[in-house]
Amino acid sequence: MKYTDVVIENYAYHDPEVFLSSEELERRLAPVYNRLKLPFGRLELQTSIKFRGFWPVGTKPSSIATGAAIKALEKSKFDKNEIDLLVHSSVCRDFLEPSTASSIHNNLGLRADCMSFDLSNACLGFVNAITVASDMIENGTIKTALIVSGENSGPLIEETIQKLNNDISITRKTIKKFVANLTIGSSGVAFILTHSSLHSEGARILGGYSLTDSSAAELCQGSGGKDSLMMETSSEELLHAGIKLATKTWDKTKEELALNNDEFEHFICHQVGIAHRNLMYENLKIDITKDHMTFDKYGNTGSAALPLTFIKAMESGKVSKGDRLALLGIGSGLHSIMLGVQA
Repeated sequence: MKYTDVVIENYAYHDPEVFLSSEELERRLAPVYNRLKLPFGRLELQTSIKFRGFWPVGTKPSSIATGAAIKALEKSKFDKNEIDLLVHSSVCRDFLEPSTASSIHNNLGLRADCMSFDLSNACLGFVNAITVASDMIENGTIKTALIVSGENSGPLIEETIQKLNNDISITRKTIKKFVANLTIGSSGVAFILTHSSLHSEGARILGGYSLTDSSAAELCQGSGGKDSLMMETSSEELLHAGIKLATKTWDKTKEELALNNDEFEHFICHQVGIAHRNLMYENLKIDITKDHMTFDKYGNTGSAALPLTFIKAMESGKVSKGDRLALLGIGSGLHSIMLGVQA
């Protein structure tokens, strides 16, 4: 996929009210840690995740996404009545039916003829939404799109704590499939995409490539309702299958964009943790000094992780006009989309 006329006109993030440290999380897991004789401090040591955020019980994903959208619109040159498409891309949602996008559409007071829908694809949903909106902008179906995500790790973390502390059948071996749950964080993010003829100063989406390895679909699976969640992950298998797919996707992306590693000044990979980041860059032969990360302060924020880290990079003062950024997206399933963006 290649784009010539799509830009990110504005963006914003919405921080959670509470950040839980890995140290405090392990204190809450003292019953299972003591029973299994697990060393305290291992969670941060293995992942480099110091904190993860979550909102109070009952906070709706739509309200999180709405908060980010309002901030983006306040900075934007576009009025809410100029939005032609709204896509909600979170893993988290208000309910199974109708779409969470319908609540956000109502919260923002968007036009009746502004299309809106949910696009959920695990941690890759936001990047999927970028490509869908970019296609529509490029071919003239719409002029301006608002993409949002509102992820809240609270229900998953609380449910996991209760299960690990109370299920005496859990062993040092079987607890491993629940460790990824303890890395999940929260954030709200919003991008406004538009045609370059309407805004010439935004970061330009160059295009990229998409690949899928659906044979790995069972390596990470979530179940339960919106307020009672459980996820089981074969973390090591998922890591290696993901890196294999990412390597293929990155090779195809460079070929599609006719660019090489040295022609990118900045890299942003999905924010899983330190082991994933290091192995990803080693296999893709990427200079790790060009990396930007948020997992240390936010944890793995699902579909919000890549756009949140992009925003933090853009606001860091380290990105100059004309710099190229590589967005290395991947999500369980396994799916990968990698995009080039020029500031």
